[in-house]
Amino acid sequence: MRLLCSLTLLFLPRWAGACGLALVLAVDVSGSVDPAEYEVQMRGLSAALKDGIVTDALVDQQAQLTLIQWSGSSRQVQSLPWMQMRAAQDVARFADAVASSPRVWRNYSTAIGEALSLSISAFSAVSQCARKVIDVSGDGVSNEGIAPRSLHPLLKAQNITVNALAIETDKTDLTGYFFENVIVGERAFVVTANGFEDYPEQIRRKLQRETLKQLSFLDE
Repeated sequence: MRLLCSLTLLFLPRWAGACGLALVLAVDVSGSVDPAEYEVQMRGLSAALKDGIVTDALVDQQAQLTLIQWSGSSRQVQSLPWMQMRAAQDVARFADAVASSPRVWRNYSTAIGEALSLSISAFSAVSQCARKVIDVSGDGVSNEGIAPRSLHPLLKAQNITVNALAIETDKTDLTGYFFENVIVGERAFVVTANGFEDYPEQIRRKLQRETLKQLSFLDE
């Protein structure tokens, strides 16, 4: 698969300094996420960004990346500003910043809609990018603030895709909830992690699929 993806990249359009992808990485820091689980998320996300397939895809598209931490109502922040991935060193630098990013909140609710709202606003700084994607991960349903589904018309109007990673920790069927209420856009998808210990592998798979999403064989 690595060789196939690398060869296929040769035939993708080169963006010649332009931005082919703007990607918001929206990470759950609500009260249900304990300190150890927060570290698993941030280190797992960092390692996934350094995956060879992901790095190559980001550089090929001269992608713009940003990190958002989100929790309850009015508790969302763009904790790492937009950074363009012009070379592999840029991806490594951003990934290291993710791994060392301090947690902003610890003891609040889950407001997925407000995380999406901040993400929508953040895209105004990278409006030149050809494709706009929000990568939202979490371990619970939205229980405060704006209903995520109510933002779907706005997301569609601005041609923003929302993909999700559901961290299943109980019998809630979070994957089903994300399918019904969170994801939106052409070929939007949900990836399931069976607990936080499965998060690093699943965020790697998700980013591979997300960054090379225009390749049909990755959706099979």
